[in-house]
Amino acid sequence: SEKLLLYDTVQSELEEKIRRLEEDRHSIDITSELWNDELQSRKKRKDPFSPDKKKPVAMATLGPHRVKTEPPVKLEKHLHSARSEEGRLYYDGEWYIRGQTICIDKKDECPTSAVITTINHDEVWFKRPDGSKSKLYISQLQKGKYSIKHS
Repeated sequence: SEKLLLYDTVQSELEEKIRRLEEDRHSIDITSELWNDELQSRKKRKDPFSPDKKKPVAMATLGPHRVKTEPPVKLEKHLHSARSEEGRLYYDGEWYIRGQTICIDKKDECPTSAVITTINHDEVWFKRPDGSKSKLYISQLQKGKYSIKHS
């Protein structure tokens, strides 16, 4: 019985030491993370007394006869008139409304049939025969990327 009592005592002491070591390990992990974070944040701070170190900028000089010219500004021309008013689309002299069947033509592609589902101030939503929905921006119609006509 003395052996069992001694065994239990030694076992409980060892378990207590293990528990303390695990607690210490967890607290050290936390404090070491805090310590690392603090060191990193200190490195990021700028010392107000240290001079700024900037890389020297190489300047190329041009002779007086060489003048840099600005590239021409590309102006987007509206090839087609297109706008939306009160839920209707005006495109190249014709009005289009919701529920109307149209033919959509894109350069280098076959024309597609579709039904207009929604007309917003800057886009037109349509539904294809296969059930998929897509949209055209009015700006795309103006630029000629797409064209539409009544079917």
